[in-house]
Amino acid sequence: MAVGKRMFTGLQPSGQSLHIGNYLSAIKGVLALQDTHECILCVVDYHAITVPYDPNVLRRFTLNIATEYLAAGVDPERVTMMVQSDVPEHTELAWLMGCLMPVPKFEQLPTYKDKRARYGTASFGLLAYPILMAADILIYKAHTVPVGRDQLPHIEFAREVARKFNHTFGETFPEPEARINAGAYIPSLDGKGAMSKSAKNGSIDLSDTANTVQDKLARAVTDPARVRRTDPGEPHNCPVYAIHVCYTPQGMLAQLAQGCREAAIGCLECKRILAQEIISDLAPLQARRRELLARPQRVREILAQGAATARPRARETLSEVRQRMGLD
Repeated sequence: MAVGKRMFTGLQPSGQSLHIGNYLSAIKGVLALQDTHECILCVVDYHAITVPYDPNVLRRFTLNIATEYLAAGVDPERVTMMVQSDVPEHTELAWLMGCLMPVPKFEQLPTYKDKRARYGTASFGLLAYPILMAADILIYKAHTVPVGRDQLPHIEFAREVARKFNHTFGETFPEPEARINAGAYIPSLDGKGAMSKSAKNGSIDLSDTANTVQDKLARAVTDPARVRRTDPGEPHNCPVYAIHVCYTPQGMLAQLAQGCREAAIGCLECKRILAQEIISDLAPLQARRRELLARPQRVREILAQGAATARPRARETLSEVRQRMGLD
């Protein structure tokens, strides 16, 4: 582990299962760093309650998400993994940081605008979402944050919060850097933005069976220029090809791109090839997932130990912040 190098990432328990976009952008980012960085991984349940939710479903989803982190290869001996609400220092720091930032900064960020449009209203929690996300990162003085491209505005906001605090009260926080992985942007299968847990038929979940993966891909939108089998297309206009880039070997990928442009291969065949790549990649993860689902108490123990490890670090940062702000 590299001294002084700390990574933080978090995922919301807002779905029954994570999807391949989460896996490629966030989880693989953790796997790539768990040997070289001090890694902190958080199931951010406070973020999930900023919109309407069912408490019983939230509990189940929280455990499921933690299970899938572990099934994907996250090593609890090398990674501190916990649930956000088990470390209340996050929310105190969020309040303190929120007192520094003007409200229009919150309103400009994409999560607030998108969810306000979706639900027709917005809670204070949703407005404060960006400052809580910044606090999640800054309370551990993280240097690196693996994220998808859609989260870049939030990382820049966290950097701005760090700069504002450092300028006002003295040098305290490093400015976190986003780590963008190859799968940083995975499009939805319906062609509407990024893959999301909230779009049931737009995502391929880590828990999906082989038949489900095949069925979802069969319905996925492709390049609109390919109306007929004989119509040539442009791979870079196709959501399916964008996912191929993350799964398919380069040689085959080049053949598929050429076949699309020359109409030598149909969209259904292209989708079948991708389905097999994804199914093969998910098979070992799903086997480990089944084992862990049969041992939920073990997952709870890992989360409890993670919170016990994280809280002293969080308290140390919070104590420093309170002293600098004249509160202690």
